[in-house]
Amino acid sequence: MIGFGSIGQGVLPLLAKHFDVEKQVIIVNPEMEAKELVDQYHVQYHQHTLTRQNYETILGSLLKPGDFLLNLSVNVSSHDLIQLCQKMGCLYLDTCIEPWEGGYLDPQRPLAERTNYALRESVLSLRSRLPSNGPTAVIAHGANPGLISSFAKQAIINIAKDVGCFDLMPKTKQEWAELAAKLNLKVIHIAEYDWQFSSIKKRAGEFVNTWSVDGFHSEGCQPAELGWGTHEKNWPKMACTYDYGCKAAIYLEQPSVKTTIKSWTPLAGQYKAFLITHNESISIADFLTLSDHEQNVTYRPTVHYSYRPCDDAILSLHELNGRDLVLQDEKRILGDDIIDGIDELGVLLMGHKKGAYWFGSTLNIHEARQLAPYNSSTTLQVTSAVLAGVLWAIENPNRGIVEAEELDFERILEIAAPYLGTMSGHYTNWTPLLKDGIDSYPSIKDTSDPWQFINFALGEFI
Repeated sequence: MIGFGSIGQGVLPLLAKHFDVEKQVIIVNPEMEAKELVDQYHVQYHQHTLTRQNYETILGSLLKPGDFLLNLSVNVSSHDLIQLCQKMGCLYLDTCIEPWEGGYLDPQRPLAERTNYALRESVLSLRSRLPSNGPTAVIAHGANPGLISSFAKQAIINIAKDVGCFDLMPKTKQEWAELAAKLNLKVIHIAEYDWQFSSIKKRAGEFVNTWSVDGFHSEGCQPAELGWGTHEKNWPKMACTYDYGCKAAIYLEQPSVKTTIKSWTPLAGQYKAFLITHNESISIADFLTLSDHEQNVTYRPTVHYSYRPCDDAILSLHELNGRDLVLQDEKRILGDDIIDGIDELGVLLMGHKKGAYWFGSTLNIHEARQLAPYNSSTTLQVTSAVLAGVLWAIENPNRGIVEAEELDFERILEIAAPYLGTMSGHYTNWTPLLKDGIDSYPSIKDTSDPWQFINFALGEFI
């Protein structure tokens, strides 16, 4: 296990439920963290900072064929670790496609090279040079990206059954995209609202979050990215495209943490969200793309993350923006000090006959602590997804490099669901054009189609 922050600490007790972890788990981390947890589970701990220069030597001395490399780190290249695992005959899983340190923020690199699109294309390019039946490497399988793709598949099936157009379970990428097109799905939000709060309030000069501060800061400073649907008629003025790869996404010439939109969850109703760049915005859009015989795209939904972090994280973001995105000196992950709250994490599918449908997990902090020690609501949604991905990879050890959309979603949900609190689906008549209050500053909208991106956008990037 590379990395032992909040996710690593939360996943170790889950692994212990399914495996004999004593002396079989080796943790590699720059600093000694959670020593009591290490001692409790009798796992090995190696204090190393992995770099481009030393990772092969360090990991090569610890790994042997048949081992599993679980990458829960930041600033360690997924691309290079996957190549190492393929060469050594080891299974692999990460929760995010990571570059080496500086890859997200290097001002000398063009914005297009700092995107999740570029990172994903770089990893997927390995498929052409590696055997398709090599050791399984599951890329980007945390809660989101990862588990959320299984939520999306389940939501599509639920809607299809409810509107009477479900025949057979889709098996291939083509069949899933055809069903989404048949349902007329136009927009998919990964709609998350974090309600958790702590007894210790955020202090000035401190970044507070319910999961990795460094991870959130990195993706927040990346350009906002979204899968771009075929129904869209209004081109964002800050948008850029790619001339290589799947071409399923666009990016905006502004940071994710400065890009806000409207979204909806069952408990919150309409809320203001950050359009944070995430791998699943691209991979789901790519997975649900249809093309004709001449490779012209005929269908694709717009897909993006719509994240409302916890209150103290929002205060941290306001302070971060005031510091021109320079991270605060102090960092704190909320854990035992959380006194109440839930995390609503789901997919909001819009444009079909029944309007909009949210499907996902509503997990209370008190239930999360009962289900798994060393977890909050947020971390347990991630760690349960990691567990599911690990078990699936062990059960399917020769699948080469695979994305979340290529996994058996029913098996993934079967493993993760016991840790996800209340799993439920909700239809709503909400659209981004509905107004419950007084809009004193109306902006230009497209009333011909409520599901146009321009109707979700807040700010001036349209």
